[in-house]
Amino acid sequence: DYFENSGLPFVIALNGFDGNQPYNPDEVREALQIGPDTPIITTDARHRADAKSTLITLVEHALMARLR
Repeated sequence: DYFENSGLPFVIALNGFDGNQPYNPDEVREALQIGPDTPIITTDARHRADAKSTLITLVEHALMARLR
């Protein structure tokens, strides 16, 4: 609620280990009642490339939100 109410762009990163994700993005979107404009991605934060990809997704999302 904080991010939505403040107008700050955000992404949701589902951290899994070794490719194991207990919930898929659609389940999380529904449970959190997040609209389709907010990216929900899967990642393994222990891996540098995954963490980098998550940050890139956040920056891209923030830039697109700024252009709207």
